[in-house]
Amino acid sequence: MLFEGEIIRSRQNKNLVELCKLTDRKAREATRTFRLDGIKLLEEAIKNGVDLTSVFLRASDAERISAELQDRCGRDAFAKVARVLLVADEIFERISEEKSPEGVISVAKYIDKFQKNVTIYNSTIFSEMKNERIVLLESIRDPSNIGAIIRSAAAIGIDRLILSRDCADIYHPRAVRASMGTLFNQRMDRVSDLPEVIRGLRESGRRVFAAALDERAEVLGRFALQSGDCVVIGNEGHGLSDGTLAACSHSVIIPMSGRAESFNAAVAASILMWEFAKNH
Repeated sequence: MLFEGEIIRSRQNKNLVELCKLTDRKAREATRTFRLDGIKLLEEAIKNGVDLTSVFLRASDAERISAELQDRCGRDAFAKVARVLLVADEIFERISEEKSPEGVISVAKYIDKFQKNVTIYNSTIFSEMKNERIVLLESIRDPSNIGAIIRSAAAIGIDRLILSRDCADIYHPRAVRASMGTLFNQRMDRVSDLPEVIRGLRESGRRVFAAALDERAEVLGRFALQSGDCVVIGNEGHGLSDGTLAACSHSVIIPMSGRAESFNAAVAASILMWEFAKNH
């Protein structure tokens, strides 16, 4: 295949400078683009029709990677990529986010079809979501946890994740990597008032469970879940806010052996999502 221009041999190259800026959230939001490192993520992006603006290939691996992607995604794998650039090996090693770089870094546009900052507080929207499996997240600030939750949600079949405004950025490199490509087709909404969304869900006829230990808490697996039930999962260190707890109709806890104080947020989310989804 044809590559654009000569091999990039300077870390100060303007294309590389712009690429490296994408580790910062402000730069991502300003350009509405994000980076993804590795062959698997690029393969999933191509298969899901993600809008790719640039692909950077380690010079020594360029032909191999191109052939591998064409084998996985078809001969026109790079057809819709605006630019394919070669980077000298020693420079590529310095800009990669991977411990063992695979030789490819891509830049993609935000996935507006599936991920949005929205206001979903009116009854019409809740009616449209009546048959969806919905899980809500509050203040999950670790990007790796967010990515892992997205991956589990996609695997389990959650239709929509609703995130509070202060959750980690889903386009953070660690979140993108942990999602293993499921970011590209998982519907997610980021909202400014999570308790108000919870109240709207309840008004539409749903029960909303807070994953929290309080006086209402029921033990997961020891009571009947109903179709349409939703669960809210919070920060593993601080739990859910008082406003969110008050907005929920019920609380739920995951039974534990007593040898650990708590679950990792992503693990707890996976357990809860599985139990709630299977009763939908």
